[in-house]
Amino acid sequence: MYQTVKQLLEQRIDPNRLWWLRLDHPLMLDRPLGDMVRQILGVTRATPTEPTYIFIDELTYAKRWDLWLKTFFDEKWPIRIVGTSSATAAIRQQGTESGVGRWNEQYLAPYLFTEYLDLKGIPFGIPCQPSLGQTITAAIESQKSYDGFAESRRHYLLTGGFPELLIGEKRSDEASELLRSQRVLRSDAIEKAIYKDIPQAFSIQDPTKVERLLYVLAGQMTGILSPNTVAADLELAAPTVERYISFLERAFIVFPVPNFSLSEESVQRRGKKLFFVDGAIRNAALLRGIAPINDPAEMGMLVENMGASHLRALAYQENVRLYHWRKKSYEVDFVYDHPDDPVAFEISASRSHSCKGINAFQEAFQRFRGACYVIGEGREPKAPTLNEPGFLPLDLFYIAVGCQERYALESRISIAAQRGADGQLLLF
Repeated sequence: MYQTVKQLLEQRIDPNRLWWLRLDHPLMLDRPLGDMVRQILGVTRATPTEPTYIFIDELTYAKRWDLWLKTFFDEKWPIRIVGTSSATAAIRQQGTESGVGRWNEQYLAPYLFTEYLDLKGIPFGIPCQPSLGQTITAAIESQKSYDGFAESRRHYLLTGGFPELLIGEKRSDEASELLRSQRVLRSDAIEKAIYKDIPQAFSIQDPTKVERLLYVLAGQMTGILSPNTVAADLELAAPTVERYISFLERAFIVFPVPNFSLSEESVQRRGKKLFFVDGAIRNAALLRGIAPINDPAEMGMLVENMGASHLRALAYQENVRLYHWRKKSYEVDFVYDHPDDPVAFEISASRSHSCKGINAFQEAFQRFRGACYVIGEGREPKAPTLNEPGFLPLDLFYIAVGCQERYALESRISIAAQRGADGQLLLF
């Protein structure tokens, strides 16, 4: 919002037409949003050709904010509004019905690895194509080396994709950086979500139960989720556990990945894998301290979770479904079911990882033949064939997905901006 104000001032918009409201201020809590906007319009004398720009911090503190936005839109008030809130679940819960046909929701994930590299000024050029499969193919054909990113990836992996942490004061050692990240994320991400965001949006009377559930889920990250088992451990009903998980999902803390099948009934019935939107939040939830640094198994889970979070961010922008696949002893970590260019991935920390699972997958689902990859540290890029998977180094995979997500996001925002020019509200 600060950047938008700066841009408007540079365009010589009259400062009198720019207003900033902080709705969590004690003097603003009981003021109807409509009354405040009406008073502002009385001062600015806005017109449809010279609207007033209103920037609202903590929008969801206003009572019936969603209905007021609906009113501003339907009655064509001469204003442009940008709103933010730390209560992301409240925005999604209340805004769904009122916003239909009036605004577009744009999902901005925590920083992906490519955005972190941009932030640090580290070049990673990759030829981005219309689909992820094509982008990976072009990257392999370019024969560019993707070595030299391991240290940056480790810092990103342990700190999390949050720019205020990534550009903060550099500590003297990795352990101090990790502890600082966990301390900040526990306060700013976990406690605010559980004790403010979720109770505000869903009227939870005892948020400690949601917190206990989060600890259990953090211990099962990247594993198959069993609501019945979790319910027994927490002495809760299974439907309650599923409802609480949906709250954590809508608060952008966790997300499930269903099992791939050609039958939607099977997709819904089979076990889902659970991931965190950012693996660093999981570390903060469990107060893991410096344990992940020296635990190869835990680092392996964080590497897999990083792949899931990157693909999930891309899937959101491209409106594509992300799956895993498991049948008997065979499994594939990620199935990106793009309608025109599907691709599947298996992430492994070992160079001797068996290809039996991914071979069984492409044998069972012919449309994925020639589009399956095994990903691992130090792997030499190799294109797949109809009978064998290809190979990708970890960093090439993360960078390709990150570039593709940016390509898709820019396309969506461009379309949304065009709709906005036609009178539709845009909410981010």
